[in-house]
Amino acid sequence: MLRILISLMLLFQSILLRAQEVLPLNAVKLAKKHSIKYPKPATDFFEGALLGNGAMGAVVTTRPDAIVIRFGHNNVWDIRIAEKNREALGTFKSVFDKVDQIPAELANLTDDEWYNKYNRMSAENYAKPYPRPFPCGSVLLGFDRRKMQLIGHELDISNGLCRVELLTADKKRLFLSIFTAMSDDRLWMELLDEKGSPHANLFNRIKIIPDPSTPQEFPAYQSVENLRGGSMEFRQVLPQQESGQVTKDRSHSKDKAFSLSVSTNQVLSKKKRMSWNGNPENMSLLEAALDESHPFLACVSLKEGGDVKLDAATAVSQAISHAQLKAAFDRNVLSWNAYWNRSAVQLGDKFLEKIWYTNLYFFNCATRPEATCPGLFANWSYNQIGTAWHGDYHMNYNTQQPFWLCFSSNHLEKNLAYVNLVESLMPVSRKWAKEYYELPGAYFPHSAYPVEMSMNPYPIPDWGWEVSETPWAVQGLWWQYLYSGDQDFLRKRAYEPIKAAVEFLVAYMQRPESHSDKRWKDDKYHIFPSVPPELYGLRPGFKYNYDGAVDLSLTKFIFKAFKQAVKVLGSAAADKKLVDAIDEIFSAYPAYPTANSEKYGTVLVSVPEEHDQVVYNVPGALFTVFPGEDFGLHSDKKTIEMLTGTYQNQQNEGGNDLVFMNLQAARIGQLDLEQFKRQINYCLLPNGTATDMVMQTGGRYGDQTDFAYMSKMGIWFENFALPAVINECLLQGYNGTLSVFPNWPKDKDAAFNNLRCAGAFLVSAAQQKGEVMEIKVLSEKGQDLHIILPWDHSYVITGKGKKELNGRDFRIKTKPGEILRFISSAVR
Repeated sequence: MLRILISLMLLFQSILLRAQEVLPLNAVKLAKKHSIKYPKPATDFFEGALLGNGAMGAVVTTRPDAIVIRFGHNNVWDIRIAEKNREALGTFKSVFDKVDQIPAELANLTDDEWYNKYNRMSAENYAKPYPRPFPCGSVLLGFDRRKMQLIGHELDISNGLCRVELLTADKKRLFLSIFTAMSDDRLWMELLDEKGSPHANLFNRIKIIPDPSTPQEFPAYQSVENLRGGSMEFRQVLPQQESGQVTKDRSHSKDKAFSLSVSTNQVLSKKKRMSWNGNPENMSLLEAALDESHPFLACVSLKEGGDVKLDAATAVSQAISHAQLKAAFDRNVLSWNAYWNRSAVQLGDKFLEKIWYTNLYFFNCATRPEATCPGLFANWSYNQIGTAWHGDYHMNYNTQQPFWLCFSSNHLEKNLAYVNLVESLMPVSRKWAKEYYELPGAYFPHSAYPVEMSMNPYPIPDWGWEVSETPWAVQGLWWQYLYSGDQDFLRKRAYEPIKAAVEFLVAYMQRPESHSDKRWKDDKYHIFPSVPPELYGLRPGFKYNYDGAVDLSLTKFIFKAFKQAVKVLGSAAADKKLVDAIDEIFSAYPAYPTANSEKYGTVLVSVPEEHDQVVYNVPGALFTVFPGEDFGLHSDKKTIEMLTGTYQNQQNEGGNDLVFMNLQAARIGQLDLEQFKRQINYCLLPNGTATDMVMQTGGRYGDQTDFAYMSKMGIWFENFALPAVINECLLQGYNGTLSVFPNWPKDKDAAFNNLRCAGAFLVSAAQQKGEVMEIKVLSEKGQDLHIILPWDHSYVITGKGKKELNGRDFRIKTKPGEILRFISSAVR
């Protein structure tokens, strides 16, 4: 009898423990709840539904008389590049020596005649409109408004399916189902009835429209129409050479091209119509009429590269079928399911939950490692939309920011697109360090393009002398290792770029001008000269041009990372000289700049000599918190007080702070979620993305500034990192110490599955009614776990059984693949 009672007790305890276990969240179902709806014609580019497969992007816009889909592609660029004035730029030292002689009393360096001329000359190449993302054209489906009305559209982010709702004259609801294939650069469309069955066609014409921004000096596009085969296609050459260099036949071995084709399941025809002035007119090239005897089905294909050709016999005349469309969609579902199952959140705040899922959707549409790393506006473009600042790579936060979500959201595979970019920049970065700076290693440029470059595209001293961009460029490679524990990646892909950056930084700080020079009254190794991001530029007398918080924090970060990499890879002997140099610099490292605030006392600022009332563009005062990761909730009490005061004191003008500043706040437990939500809502566009918006005057903006002037430039890829801010509220583990719900209110329930921490730990947890229910940790690589528990008394369950824990701070050895469950002792 006693044995039976014991067995029943153990069984009951086991059932209770299983009931308390963190339940797996169904990310696909959660994502499906957050579809994006637009209940009227979406005529504007920024109202349309965003589709994409990480390479090709499509924007589904709608009009009262048509559906128009705009196409773009991460690989398709105007690849021309200007590289003039190579010799006139001189070397860094030659320019530095001249700038050093300019009187410090001048208001601006450009008041000096020589510098003004040099500045304009060094900006000449960047002033060209190319390189830039090149829009790939549009496909239009027209209809007779007497037969059909356009109601709106709904985008299901769980599987990437957009349904455009239509209403027939006899009040039947129809839907044009549209999706981009995740495995190839195709977009599929099918007209369905309310039950999901194919419906007879009601569209009266289809048209391909080459982009109106195509430069006149480009070769004219070629086209082919296979009306009986139901297909049309155009091909556009993208010349590699600038106009003055192009040969007579306008061809070059490095030219690229793309083509956009549409294939339907019916015979097309040309029809005449009467124009507004009473004259008959024919349908234009790449426009054709559709008949109404078959259900409507179409496939749009985008090809790009160096060998794209028109081929009417095969490329655009292949028969398409409903079975092909269904097979493509079934593959899509599998692809999206795999993506969503990497991690999940379920939040008591449904607005933030929606932001988490929608932005992860956009991110998956925008990037994948097999395609070119997206620039400022990713793979969505039309006309001049998506071309501001060349749509290029800005290496002082814009390029890095979207990839911040990869780590905590458990999408490390996506960060490889960024890794590919850094590797592609290594040749020009090494060359610039050697030829311009006359130093070893690699200096990463302020701006860059995914085209063949032989020199720094933006060598202007104002912003081209930002030292921080070199350690910042390679930080994401170290994070890839830190969060994955993949030593093979560290050895083969991260080590060399990180070492090259370190070599440059060490040599730069060892220069006489930076150490032991007559200008310094100390023995410190200064980072000089440099420029804080988006502030001051290069100043007379180099005021504000040394020891910036961003330079000091990121250089310290990458120095520490390199030393750790040397230990992991066992290269101490080979790297001894470089490691010794780092240690010497650390022995005389400058302090972070501070200022005195009347209200908050000592606060951090972006550069020495700065006052406490600066209005920042990039949130420069808390670089030490993020991305520098030197300070945070792990810091001592006095430092945390300074960080809190700094956050409360700082002013940011907007544009570059939606993710950045709020992530910094979350890292120190100061993020006001309601204020964060208001800022997101202020920045939201009808398509569900968050744009860059101005927040205040007092910096570079005035009372006549259009606070929404950046909202029409393109789809801001950088803001897709919003889930990273939410993740930091739910879990922090970037510095080797794991803590749950560090910035999440007690009065809001929350749960998350498989958020990732440094050390290759996957963490799941749930909070209900203010209490943390359970924490589950999967140790992928068997590294030591440091965890701060939310309970004074708890126990941990592993494969070895249950162990009592008293206290909150624990270091536990783990094994690869081991799962640890932490539960409060209050659970009986």
